[in-house]
Amino acid sequence: MKGIEGKVAIVTGAASGLGLAIAARLDAAGATVVSTDIDEAGGIVAAGRLARGAFMRHDVASEDDWSRVVAETKARFGPLGILVNNAGITTVGSIEDVSYAAFRHELDIDLCGTFLGCQAAVRAMREDGGAIVNISSASGLKASSWLVAYNAAKAGVTLMTKSIALHCGEKGYAIRCNAVHPGVIEGPMIEKAGAQTGDVAAFRAGLVKTHPIGHLGEPADIAAMVAFLVSDEAAFATGASFVVDGGLTL
Repeated sequence: MKGIEGKVAIVTGAASGLGLAIAARLDAAGATVVSTDIDEAGGIVAAGRLARGAFMRHDVASEDDWSRVVAETKARFGPLGILVNNAGITTVGSIEDVSYAAFRHELDIDLCGTFLGCQAAVRAMREDGGAIVNISSASGLKASSWLVAYNAAKAGVTLMTKSIALHCGEKGYAIRCNAVHPGVIEGPMIEKAGAQTGDVAAFRAGLVKTHPIGHLGEPADIAAMVAFLVSDEAAFATGASFVVDGGLTL
């Protein structure tokens, strides 16, 4: 993809799964990738597989952590050109099942963490420009009774992305902000969410049935879309929702 080589990128939640695949794809395209995660041990191992960049421990719900990560990234590698807000959790439960504490925690990570990342990135990119990709979800477009907290968080990410894109355009910043909406992707998130139901195998089988394509997605499917969106080939795309969900939202 044109326009990725030589750029400095931050990818959150990059110790495993989707974040790791995104970091590896941008690294392969020539970006210097700062991989961040709350999982320090896993993050160090994952970042060690990349040709460039570094790992930084990072709680995305912490404003102080965002300030530190962005400042250190700029000091070590140069201007920030790409941010991928990927870190997230999935809280399983209906409006009658989910506690207020669990609901708030979901929003703290998935919605507030994305807000803090976008705010820090816009401030860092407004002079030189850049590209932000927020990983929302098919669940940010289509409701499920058993994902009330996740639906709320990801729907917030969806519309917040549009607001940020409008703001950058109105200000004349050369910053594009888009959202990607994956279906269910193979990886550790399925195990974590399935464990909340008590039967991971049945949970996974049920998820497969919701995808008309007949199978779950792979991290590489989403990494390819992210690479496109941060590249020069997506120069006219901003404030948009890119659905990569195997037909889940049809």
